[in-house]
Amino acid sequence: MSTQTFRDSIATVDEQGKRVWLFPKMPAGTLYRTRKWVSYLLLTLLFAGPWLRINGLPVLMLNLPERKFIFFGQIFWPQDFFILLMATLAFLVFIILFTVVYGRVFCGWVCPQTIFMEMVFRRIEYWFEGDAPQQKALDKADWTWNKTWRKGGKHTVFLLISFLIANTFLAYIIGTEALVKIITDSPTAHLAGLGTLLLFTAVFYAVFARFREQVCTIACPYGRLQGVMLDQDSLVVAYDYRRGEPREKLRKNQERRAGDCIDCKQCVQVCPTGIDIRNGTQLECVNCTACIDACNSIMDLINKPHGLIRCASENQIAEGTKFRLTGRVKAYSGVLVVLLGILAGLLLTRSNVEATVLRTPGQLFQKTDHGTITNLYNLSVINKTNHARPIELRVLEPAGGTVKLVGTSGLELPAQGMAEGVFFVELPRTNLHATNSKLRLGVYSQGELITEAKSKFLAPAR
Repeated sequence: MSTQTFRDSIATVDEQGKRVWLFPKMPAGTLYRTRKWVSYLLLTLLFAGPWLRINGLPVLMLNLPERKFIFFGQIFWPQDFFILLMATLAFLVFIILFTVVYGRVFCGWVCPQTIFMEMVFRRIEYWFEGDAPQQKALDKADWTWNKTWRKGGKHTVFLLISFLIANTFLAYIIGTEALVKIITDSPTAHLAGLGTLLLFTAVFYAVFARFREQVCTIACPYGRLQGVMLDQDSLVVAYDYRRGEPREKLRKNQERRAGDCIDCKQCVQVCPTGIDIRNGTQLECVNCTACIDACNSIMDLINKPHGLIRCASENQIAEGTKFRLTGRVKAYSGVLVVLLGILAGLLLTRSNVEATVLRTPGQLFQKTDHGTITNLYNLSVINKTNHARPIELRVLEPAGGTVKLVGTSGLELPAQGMAEGVFFVELPRTNLHATNSKLRLGVYSQGELITEAKSKFLAPAR
């Protein structure tokens, strides 16, 4: 095109700033069928996820209120900050690398927003209201019984599915047990939980019934960042302008001297964000590949080869070159390998039980009548497993020390929980060679050392 003015606005907003409602045509084709099966698999995993268990723990739970995170049956607490930080960094680098190589294929094929919008809510809309022409006609029609039951039925189903999605997402936060309790108990017993559930339902309904594709074009930061991450070698959904231009309508019994594009605009009609992919890569394109299927079906009708619109890089289209690994891709790959190596090391050395021992503030050492020195400590032990266990403390260094618990004869470490206590450490004066000695304590369970903790032991000058 000779002008780039199409980049100054988005298809869902007109010149007056008003919303332009899109009525995309129902997609069909090989890629769309593949997307459906991928979506069905991902939806199954999403809804089943909160109920699946590994070692008695959920596969995934992000309990922000309690600051407890579970990944593949392993509990991570705020004390695992460095592991979570490294995992986040590795994930971000992976997203950048994936986008640099494959463009926004995640958006079109894996993103929950796209899957729910295109494979659930849009398909329900097609079932109630028909394809794009029928939807447009129904939207303009007067309010008759036909329009009322179709619109009402569609939005009723939208609300029910939004409620189901809200339940699922809440289960990933608070767990299925807490969710079932909210649902089965009296509403007055869980007003906060019920309110959160209804709020989630309203948000999901608003997103999929009204906001729709504007999530991708306006709200999602990933779409905005793609312009920074993509380069001329990134694979995107691209129009082969060398083959397609100049465009010309197909006319019967007339010799054709133009390109293969017959300007049927089928690629525009099926686009869920309303763009014309022939203008080039655009912010709104989510790489859903619906335009590829539409174009290939037209190529079949006019006896032309597939691929006028296909997944390719700008350099592949312009120069006819094959995909290649650039220095940028290799650099990101190297960084990702390093981060994954560090993450693997942190995971392998991670302890299932973590203890923190601190000297009680404001307390000095005490001398006993039989020549020993005592210090008072506070203990906090976190259990990252799903198994409760009794624990005891032993002095590992310096030698000859004993531990005396205050107010209890023993400690029980609950599953997925924390045990706290106060205790004295008593050491012979002859074993202390400094006023500030290193103290090393062992936490034992049934005779097995499960973790260690370090602190300082204060003593008088000799």
